[in-house]
Amino acid sequence: MPIVRDASFVESMPHSVAHQFLDRVRQSGEREAFRFPVGEGWQSVTWREAGVEVTRLAAGLMALGVQPEERVGIVSGTRYEWIVADLAIMCAGAATTTVYPTTHAGDTAYILGDSESRVVFAEDDSQVAKLVETKAELPHLLKVVVIDGTADGDWVIGLEDLAKLGDEFLASNPLAVEEHVEAIKPTQLATLIYTSGTTGRPKGVRLQHRSWVYEGECIRAQGILSEEDLQFLWLPMAHSFGKVLLSTQLAIGFSTAIDGRIDKIIDNLAVVRPTFMGAAPRIFEKAYGRIITMQAAEGGLKEKIFHKAFEVGIAVDNLKREGKPVPFLLNLQHGLFDKLVFSKVRDRFGGRVRFFISGAAALNKDIAEFFHAAGILILEGYGLTELAAGAFVNHPDGYKLGTVGLVFPGSEMRIVDEFGNDAAEGEVWVKGPGVMEGYHNLPEETAKTLSDGWLRTGDKGSVDAEGYLTITGRIKELFKTSGGKYVAPPAIEAKFKALCPYASQFMVFGAERNFVVALITLDPDAMAGWAEENGMACKSYTEVVNSEQVRAMVDGYINELNGQLNRWETIKKHVVLDHDLSVESGELTPSMKVKRNVVEQNNKELIESLYS
Repeated sequence: MPIVRDASFVESMPHSVAHQFLDRVRQSGEREAFRFPVGEGWQSVTWREAGVEVTRLAAGLMALGVQPEERVGIVSGTRYEWIVADLAIMCAGAATTTVYPTTHAGDTAYILGDSESRVVFAEDDSQVAKLVETKAELPHLLKVVVIDGTADGDWVIGLEDLAKLGDEFLASNPLAVEEHVEAIKPTQLATLIYTSGTTGRPKGVRLQHRSWVYEGECIRAQGILSEEDLQFLWLPMAHSFGKVLLSTQLAIGFSTAIDGRIDKIIDNLAVVRPTFMGAAPRIFEKAYGRIITMQAAEGGLKEKIFHKAFEVGIAVDNLKREGKPVPFLLNLQHGLFDKLVFSKVRDRFGGRVRFFISGAAALNKDIAEFFHAAGILILEGYGLTELAAGAFVNHPDGYKLGTVGLVFPGSEMRIVDEFGNDAAEGEVWVKGPGVMEGYHNLPEETAKTLSDGWLRTGDKGSVDAEGYLTITGRIKELFKTSGGKYVAPPAIEAKFKALCPYASQFMVFGAERNFVVALITLDPDAMAGWAEENGMACKSYTEVVNSEQVRAMVDGYINELNGQLNRWETIKKHVVLDHDLSVESGELTPSMKVKRNVVEQNNKELIESLYS
């Protein structure tokens, strides 16, 4: 099946996300739109039912006096009500300001204050408490709408209270929502997403309706998904990756099962049995580590069969990629191992997944090849919040592992060297409908990032002869040793996490130093299993990771890593931290990316001691 690269769909896109949603309600009314957990089961909602809820809440916002392009915040984890609130905001002509529920009160107030949000949807009483604590800093905030919590009937009202206000408004203005939607222009502000802040204070990215519509319509035009697919959605909706999957659903009409609880992903996959899912690489790293450590614990014949299966699977994959025939005996072995091993790996993900989509950070190629050998395709894509999440993606019928695929139809890309010239390797620049309008209230920052419609991504990459992009690092993350050699930490870090199934995070440092060092954290779940197998089940996590046995185990993986690196990249010294990084500690973003500067600052003395 040929990959469609025609961009003519751009000329006939719906004017706005609100148009896109109401069109979908009209086209797919009685089909399932969403399902979500209720008690021990799942509740299903049709497109028509979702349309009624969205319309009531949109009218409620109008009744509160919210005007077109004014901001309405959502401070909540991923859940059905998040999506309904977001769609209601846009159907009212307003713009959504997204806030992660883990954001502390100070930053929450900064985001809602900087965006001048008029109303805020808050998930529960803990989120309301943040708003009450910082109320004096939020002079523009008229109302708080609590989803699961206590309303005071004044400043804080319930979700149903807002819907009833909408009912009253619609009784005298029955066409109000449709009229507001009809008036929305493609260039109207749809969303303010504040960057995760891996460096510096969050910046509000202004994304127009046309950017989100383009993202979804682009996937539809390429035939990657169909109405018959079923998505499992856990990604933070406050992140652009989650938002682009919503636009894709509106464009295509498939159903989505929603549950934002990360610890429930594997359990939910077995129940929901989706055909696809978007995820950050950390999810695949954890799954890979768990599978490897479980087989190591089994030991004996089962472990030997497991390793032989993947040896055969990868050999078959390599032959197919090279366009060579698979020998009869090897093909026979592959069929046997598919029944004995690979089918069980697929069953862990529900058994029906056609592919996963990986984004938000780089996926290690070895891990992608491991799952591909088991019949699980992970399509890596690439984008930024400033690009409405997606700009490149691999296609199920045309992909290259280790790359992030081809640029979206209707967009352009350049690879630019430090002098602004086109080059074989350099900074990735992108131009197209997905590019942001700019940074909110930051004209100087906007001017640094946007030039004649081109977005300077800050990421380093290269393109092969067929147009497949490989991201080789973040330009600002490259550092030079005192010996004048450049080091790309993400590449080294990804290698270690592919080698060591117990690794959670691996962070490389060494700017202007004469050698490279690393800080390591180990995955608590994986280490619990390791402790049980090594006679340390009664020990705490801290005691286990500080033990001589664990140090020896980690040393072995470091030595294996160093064997794959250039001399100047090798890890000369390392330390295993006695705790894992977390969103709560401020060392990870909610999309599970490491805040390198925070980790470095928190461990400044420890890193310094490695050079003393």
